[in-house]
Amino acid sequence: MAEIKDPENTIIIELKDGPVTIELLPDVAPKHAERMKELARAGAYDNVAFHRVIDGFMAQTGDVQHANMEKDYNPGRAGTGGSDKPDLPAEFSKLPHDRGTLGAARSQNPNSANSQFFINFSDNHFLNGQYTVYGRVIEGMDHVDKIAKGEPPANPDRMISVKVAADA
Repeated sequence: MAEIKDPENTIIIELKDGPVTIELLPDVAPKHAERMKELARAGAYDNVAFHRVIDGFMAQTGDVQHANMEKDYNPGRAGTGGSDKPDLPAEFSKLPHDRGTLGAARSQNPNSANSQFFINFSDNHFLNGQYTVYGRVIEGMDHVDKIAKGEPPANPDRMISVKVAADA
């Protein structure tokens, strides 16, 4: 079990192969960390598909509008939606997009991140300074590595549940 230093800023994502523990970085990207906790506490991320998973690159999820596999799942639109909350301003930092870091997905507009995020499978330093890093996997990266690949995957995996560790 990972040592959780700050349960209020730790997310536990349950995948089919087991839990993934993510340490949020509120000192680096406070608005993004807060949004993830807000959506997790609302249950918005539960059953949301990994709609874009590129081997050796990253696994993207978090479209709470179109990718909930238990409610109004639309594979053709998965990846195009967000939440009912306003978009977030970019919170770029010097933190590199290393293996296991969490990045905020967005459109061409740097200030368009909302609910979607990706987990880097490898060091993707070409993303540095272009996408907000706001967390890192501290345990369970082996489970992330097993997420079904594809754009979209033929049989997508989902986040079964997403919880703030302080609430678990």
